Amino acid sequence: MVSVPDVAVRITVVGSANVDHVARCEHLPRPGETLTDATFERVPGGKGANQALAAARLGAQVRFVGRVGRDDLALSSLSEAGVELTGVVRDDGETGVALILVDREGENVIVVAPEANRRLRPEEVDVGEADAVISQLEIPLEAVRAARSQARFFCLNAAPAREWDTAHPLDPEPDLVVVNRYEYERIEPGGALVALTLGVEGAVLLERGQEVARARPPSVTAVDGTAAGDAFCAALVVSLLEGRERDAALARACAAGALAASRAGAQPSLPTAAEVDALLSG
Repeated sequence: MVSVPDVAVRITVVGSANVDHVARCEHLPRPGETLTDATFERVPGGKGANQALAAARLGAQVRFVGRVGRDDLALSSLSEAGVELTGVVRDDGETGVALILVDREGENVIVVAPEANRRLRPEEVDVGEADAVISQLEIPLEAVRAARSQARFFCLNAAPAREWDTAHPLDPEPDLVVVNRYEYERIEPGGALVALTLGVEGAVLLERGQEVARARPPSVTAVDGTAAGDAFCAALVVSLLEGRERDAALARACAAGALAASRAGAQPSLPTAAEVDALLSG
């Protein structure tokens, strides 16, 4: 059994914060189709904020760096969880918005209007004292590069997919890249360790293209997969920093993602360390 450090690992997340507008319906509409009788809610979201909250719930000491506008809802869950928010820049524009449709099987489609997120400048990125930095591609690439330049260990969740490596190289390259099947086709990870998520099939770790670990998620009933990938990413980084072996860290990340997918909402679905332990021991 791994000995978890007495002092919490320190993670800075540089990324997006959104207000999610979520409509739940029987099935996802076809082009031109109008559906009625949906339910609606506004909840905090954004891949960066989701991953920051996930890491905090998993026991890490977390700092979040990003930009928001007039709507403070995007930061409410982070504040409640004790995430350090001194790295957040505020302006008079709109906070990022995600429009999310979720069907009764938990499948979703998402459209994001970045708004304040697209205005985050590299000179505004200060990761502070961190054991690792996590970033995504919902903020300008210049801000991602600024985060990378300050990181001891850098994890890039290369989502949403774009050809980031050849057109906008990170120097040095990331230490860990987290992608799904579609995102993997768009990147050139070089020597980075790659975590490839495979949905219900679990995930694999690839080192220079060779599989070094594989894990399958515990069986759960899918409700909403909106933040499952964010829970996976945060859990993998926290687990590796805690000194867990790669296969154990990957299994823990799959369990965190499964728990998130079994609950409604993005940030409300993110599990605690105790919940991940319980699922893996059950």
